[in-house]
Amino acid sequence: MKRRSKILIILTITAIGLVGSWFALKVALSSEYPILPVSKSNMCTSSGECNELAHPFTATLHIGDLIIVKGINAKDVSTAYPNSEILVFYSPKTDLADVDALVITRAIAKEERSGITYFRTKSDGEGANVWPAMPNEFECDVWSDYRENFTWNGMISDRLLIGKVVFRIPWLGHVVLFVQSFFGLILIFLLMAAIIIVIFVFPKFKREKRSCTQRVENGFET
Repeated sequence: MKRRSKILIILTITAIGLVGSWFALKVALSSEYPILPVSKSNMCTSSGECNELAHPFTATLHIGDLIIVKGINAKDVSTAYPNSEILVFYSPKTDLADVDALVITRAIAKEERSGITYFRTKSDGEGANVWPAMPNEFECDVWSDYRENFTWNGMISDRLLIGKVVFRIPWLGHVVLFVQSFFGLILIFLLMAAIIIVIFVFPKFKREKRSCTQRVENGFET
């Protein structure tokens, strides 16, 4: 019983620690999403497969990167291309039924209008002029939103800005993407089930088996 209690306490402390660390990162980095895996290839400039395993030393983002996102004031965002900020936004919505999604793209220019900052953006790997080549205006992202002041003239509003990418960790994002996948969730469920069996079911089965053996032996003795 003491052993099981210790294991439960350790698991509880671990879970609280993970949740606490997540909220601590949100506060420290002033970001709703301080850590994100890269799951799309729009920022990848490498020829062939967009995978950090295949292109570990290129300067842009790849599928499987884990990125650190820090909150930033829209007025402080650098648009000095090609060294401008890589930004994370909530994706604009075309109608009320759209679910929340995130997009990663690079700032090209910004403009203030009625107290709101709007960004002209372009994904590094899209268009004929991939980063660091200077894109033309027709290669930039064209954003639209059914809500007022969330986009303007194809630009995206600071109302949707989450933060800027300050660091990337190669490869580690693959682990997060796997955990978020269908098979990853099944694996987590199986591991949890195995832990429950080891902590609760298996010891009980051993005690019952030992008790049954003792009764049999006692029966033979009498």
